[in-house]
Amino acid sequence: MKTILLGCIFLLGVTVSEAQVKDTTVKGYKKSWTKFDLSNRANDHFMLQYGFDSWLGTSDTTAPSGFSRHFNFYFMIDKPSKNNQHTSVAYGLGLGSSNIFFTNNFVNLASQTGTLPFTSVTNASINHFKKFKLTTIFLEAPVEARYATNPTTPDKGYKFAVGLKFGYLITAYTKGKDAVDGNGNSLYGPTYKRKDYDSRFINHARVAATARVGLGNFSLDASYQITNFLKANTGPTINPFSIGLTISGL
Repeated sequence: MKTILLGCIFLLGVTVSEAQVKDTTVKGYKKSWTKFDLSNRANDHFMLQYGFDSWLGTSDTTAPSGFSRHFNFYFMIDKPSKNNQHTSVAYGLGLGSSNIFFTNNFVNLASQTGTLPFTSVTNASINHFKKFKLTTIFLEAPVEARYATNPTTPDKGYKFAVGLKFGYLITAYTKGKDAVDGNGNSLYGPTYKRKDYDSRFINHARVAATARVGLGNFSLDASYQITNFLKANTGPTINPFSIGLTISGL
């Protein structure tokens, strides 16, 4: 899976670089986009992302389950190239959140041990939660190299982007809902919830490779976290990845 994700990002980058050498031809002559002022064009100055999250490098005990998901939003500044106005560089700031769900596994962020415990709760004698998730929220600074087939109105043409995003952890917590005994009987009622906040096991800084391809205001996005999710020697090597939908505009 890691090789596939990196390969997709590489192929997208090759597609962008090849497209840059082509110009738009209209009725037998080349249109010179350099005659247009693109400094105030609308080109993905706001991006909203939602989709599927998972982890690479997990075992049966640490593997997420269900529809783990992310929700991100970014405000971007887009700077078109003077030499080729199909291309631009964008950078910005925003928030990235991830909700990783587990079934029959308990992640103890509040543990005082040296490594983060992932505890299987399939044993009938262990109390556990019916629903359990690990949430992280990062302040993020994305940077993208962009290509638009229609540089004057990118929201009406095909677009491609590859880049990186740099994040700093704001908060991390686990949330369990409806504590039950080993026989599935509710201990405190179905509305009972418990949150544990702690971030000492999780890397506060992260770097992820990103790619997008789409048409108009909609695009498919993918990301792969290059840095380890957990701090060194606190658990397995985990590299989060995501695939989702980006809605962009302005």
